Amino acid sequence: MSRPLIFLVLAAGLLLSCKPSVPSRFIQPDDMEDLLYDYHIAQAMTSLNNKDGESRAFNETLYFAAVLEKHGVTKADFDTSLTYYYTRADRFDEIYKNVVNRLNKNAQNLGAPEGELQRFSKLSLNSDTVDVWRGRLSAMLMPYPPYNRIDFEQKADTSFRNGDSFIFIINNDFIYQQGTRSAQACIVMKYDNDTIVSKSFGLSSSGTNQIRIPAVGNHRVKDFRGYIYMAPEKEVSPSLKLLIIRNIQLIKMRKQEEKKQESRKDSVDSASQTIQVDTLKTKEL
Repeated sequence: MSRPLIFLVLAAGLLLSCKPSVPSRFIQPDDMEDLLYDYHIAQAMTSLNNKDGESRAFNETLYFAAVLEKHGVTKADFDTSLTYYYTRADRFDEIYKNVVNRLNKNAQNLGAPEGELQRFSKLSLNSDTVDVWRGRLSAMLMPYPPYNRIDFEQKADTSFRNGDSFIFIINNDFIYQQGTRSAQACIVMKYDNDTIVSKSFGLSSSGTNQIRIPAVGNHRVKDFRGYIYMAPEKEVSPSLKLLIIRNIQLIKMRKQEEKKQESRKDSVDSASQTIQVDTLKTKEL
């Protein structure tokens, strides 16, 4: 291969591997990441310190202004940059994945206690209670299609048993400057007798939301699917409106009757072994 041709091939490879840069008039990705991280922390502080709706909204405005001042960004610069990223949501999604990772790492460094339900994710698939979720754990939604919805689908594996019940859990954060916080989550389960059970719940505030799916007789789940959805807005707004989904879980719990039967069986086996041991001792005497 001639030298000019080699240079052309290398140049083409570099062009394909490089992402288009953000125009200099907008806040750059790393700076936007730092700003959103600080804003998220500020909003969390507001939620903890202000239970009243009016005082909370007032302090959110003050905190946001303080974050902009810290980063040397005007409200106009932020608004135009936000509109730019909204129209390029794939890049915005990358930014917020980094924000979520930093928030999780920060919580661990501060010694945040492990949630009562999150401990199930560490158990074996053969355990009575375990997190069987195998889909994406986090996502960022905004009220503009197609970025206002995520869908999921999962086939049941060998850990699913007859008579299992479930708890569907979502940890979510609304990052809103203004507007109504509203979203919906839905999960639909199909059983081995073709019974279909649909459960849904609304998301209107930051926190942990969950719904229980009781067992359907002695039947086994074949598969499940569902979605998380934000109602779309007609026009892109310069106000920050994001829904961050984190730590999605589907906790599977075996039915109590089966566990009781196994417990009785273990007791009988244990008693039988004790009788055999006592018999052997009697013969030796």
